[in-house]
Amino acid sequence: MKFLVIGGDAAGMSAASRAKRLSPDMEVIVLEKTEDVSYSACGMPYNIGDESRDLEDLVVRKAQAFRDKQGINLLTGHEALELDPGSRAVRGKTLQGEEFEYYYDKLLIATGGSAIIPQVEGMDSPGVLPLKSLEHARKIKSLITNSKVKKAVILGMGYIGLEMCEALTERGVEVSMVKPNPMFLPWMDRELADRLQQEVESRGVKLYLGQELQKVENTGSGLKVVCNDLTLDADLLIPAIGITPNSEFASKAGLKTSVGDSIAVDKGLKTSDEHIYSAGDCADAYHVVSGQKTWIPLALYANRGGWAAADNVNGKGVEVPGVVGSAVFKVFDFEAARTGLNMREAEKAGFEPVSVTIKTRSRAHGHPGNTTLRVHMVGDKKSGRLLGIQMAGRDGCAHRINTGAAALHNHMTVADFSRMDLAYAPPFGPVWDPVLTAANQLVKKL
Repeated sequence: MKFLVIGGDAAGMSAASRAKRLSPDMEVIVLEKTEDVSYSACGMPYNIGDESRDLEDLVVRKAQAFRDKQGINLLTGHEALELDPGSRAVRGKTLQGEEFEYYYDKLLIATGGSAIIPQVEGMDSPGVLPLKSLEHARKIKSLITNSKVKKAVILGMGYIGLEMCEALTERGVEVSMVKPNPMFLPWMDRELADRLQQEVESRGVKLYLGQELQKVENTGSGLKVVCNDLTLDADLLIPAIGITPNSEFASKAGLKTSVGDSIAVDKGLKTSDEHIYSAGDCADAYHVVSGQKTWIPLALYANRGGWAAADNVNGKGVEVPGVVGSAVFKVFDFEAARTGLNMREAEKAGFEPVSVTIKTRSRAHGHPGNTTLRVHMVGDKKSGRLLGIQMAGRDGCAHRINTGAAALHNHMTVADFSRMDLAYAPPFGPVWDPVLTAANQLVKKL
């Protein structure tokens, strides 16, 4: 069997490696349009923030290792441009302009996503750099190191934007953040979001809410970022307003698309073509809580999807139940985490949501390192089911959120969750863990 993979990062290389482990005699070919494969994209902001670290440290495994140790025919600098499902062929060009064509028995599309770039004048100016690939990270870090960037503007205030505001601040750069929405982190409970906003602003980062980018002017010595009633000088402009799935390759070939134009797949990662699978940031997923299709481009699901696709290419009949949208990020000394649905998402999914927000302590009373922790929890009035959890604080969010994720995957009620036997010791939490306290309060409202 010939298994062809398009895309050489999380989903693609996970699938290629697993396919070779399961069937050593299988011919596995990977087409990657860049020269970089298998690297930790999520680690890029932290690396950029540390001048002493080499960006190449983020490479998990070099391309040659896949070729030599696993026998994978990994072809870097090969961009797939055309898919012909009828003849099961993929055509494209190398970086040198040479045309190629490969045939397959089974195909995995793992083309990932691309940074959204506002379509306004001046976005092609030097110093305008998104952060989606390792090559982007190289350019940003080089610009900071060699050109001594003094001022930076970040478009957007999501995960990447906030992580980059910390990284740039750590490098001594004056940071301003701009977004058209008048609310900071609109998906987050307001009490939690307000506290996080205070933390960011306390570090000297200037937040400009309700400001829409109009154009970028290249002054020769820098940039002018022009918004509706605001103009900011910058040496570096980072668009961080989200990503879009690289699905055009698939949709042009007639494959069905789904939420946000992501490639539609079933729970076995199969597309609308029985010979083609898709995984990673380009593919959709099922939301475990709502049961509906969603598009949540996160790292773990990309790797898991690659594994599942490889299993199914090998005839194992594996299904991935879906995602609950678990995510965590840090900005300066603050942690923020979420899993499941927020109030608005729960209403849209047909639930009758009720929520509580509590303010408690991250550790036992009087224990060193004890800080304030806020927990927001959502449940369904009709069924009593747990729907989602958010939390923010300086200590204890990152791993606590996984308790909620496990509960959501098992469709637990809030009452059942409140009776879980969680570990206790003073350095790690109070006797009544914050998530249990929130659940006890929410039970009263259901």
